[in-house]
Amino acid sequence: MKESIAILAGGGPAPGINSVIASVAKVFLKDGYRIIGLHEGYKTLFTGSPKTIDIDFEMADRIHNQGGSFLIMSRHKPKDADFNTDFFVSNNVKLLVTIGGDDTASTANRISKFLAANNVKIQNIHVPKTIDNDLPLPDGIPTFGYQSAKQEGVRLATTVYEDARTSGNWFVVSAMGREAGHLAFGIGAACHYPMIIIPEMFNKTEVTFDRILRLVISSMIKRKILGISYGVAIISEGVFHFMTDDEITSSGIHFTFDDHGHPELGNVSKAHIFNELLQKKTKELKLNVKSRPVEIGYEVRCVQPIAFDMLYCALMGIGVKHLFDQGLTSCMVVSGPNGDITPLYLKDVEDENGKVKPRLVNMDGQKSKMVFEDSLQYIEPADYEAARKYVSDPENYDFRKILNW
Repeated sequence: MKESIAILAGGGPAPGINSVIASVAKVFLKDGYRIIGLHEGYKTLFTGSPKTIDIDFEMADRIHNQGGSFLIMSRHKPKDADFNTDFFVSNNVKLLVTIGGDDTASTANRISKFLAANNVKIQNIHVPKTIDNDLPLPDGIPTFGYQSAKQEGVRLATTVYEDARTSGNWFVVSAMGREAGHLAFGIGAACHYPMIIIPEMFNKTEVTFDRILRLVISSMIKRKILGISYGVAIISEGVFHFMTDDEITSSGIHFTFDDHGHPELGNVSKAHIFNELLQKKTKELKLNVKSRPVEIGYEVRCVQPIAFDMLYCALMGIGVKHLFDQGLTSCMVVSGPNGDITPLYLKDVEDENGKVKPRLVNMDGQKSKMVFEDSLQYIEPADYEAARKYVSDPENYDFRKILNW
């Protein structure tokens, strides 16, 4: 029986998935392997009838520059008790290629350990994917899909800023980012937004709706002092993941949870929540500011990958073959800034429970400091006197005091 490799994609879409699938398929087809694509991620892998499709060169060549994922994705997370070796043995699989984020990588790590314990010699190589940019790759190396999603996010966010200028309103933009604020930070910084709010900036205090609202209002007042009536604040949805249950419940928000125990933020508009609370607060303060909500999330997940991600994904796809030929397994493929391929072993980035730890925005890095200290607009002690025209307690809207910096 011909040796084969199996490819699956887990989690949510990200630009470049098809570029990875196509590149992996082409480089292995050249060496005579059968390429099996698994639909629905891990969902049917251990059932009696996994949903598969054979990928040939023509198919790979057709999909490489398309957005979305040719292979249907799923967030299904199998339990250890579900594992078996049937699919791998019956199809003579020599390599399982997984494309996904931290949950997909963690599950791949568990499967790899199971197969080794059952004397099934199959390599596993993971390709790190997420628009959240939160997998623990070496400094300066993004997860694929992030740059394309950010580019589309900037396109949308730029028109929002122009709408704010044209209409004289404020907008509250919420950006995806399950635990990390990379996407909101990248979009906001590129667009010169006057206020960026990400969970990482609450490194010395708790995340609360009150603090988030005061940060936005701080920017509104500062812009009024500058003679500017409009503006945009972007807030990462990741702030919800650092709020207490009581804090979320007190806001009146009802969440459902996905298969991994994460709040299904896609079921609610985060921007609407923030904007409604903000309008209530500005009305109490009589600030005479109109604000509107805008959500940036699903719109950026399936866009056509930009040139950066198309090449980046192609290099990682080919890199999978290079690592496979070296006999490596239980690792992520990493393509450095110069294109060099190296392995990043899952065991080196997992915690005591086998969970891959997310990479957060580095608040001590120079880039973060420059943006938060020199690019945003907010109330500081020098603004107190002018700010009293709008609020009686300007120190309560002091950016650094709010964050306890």
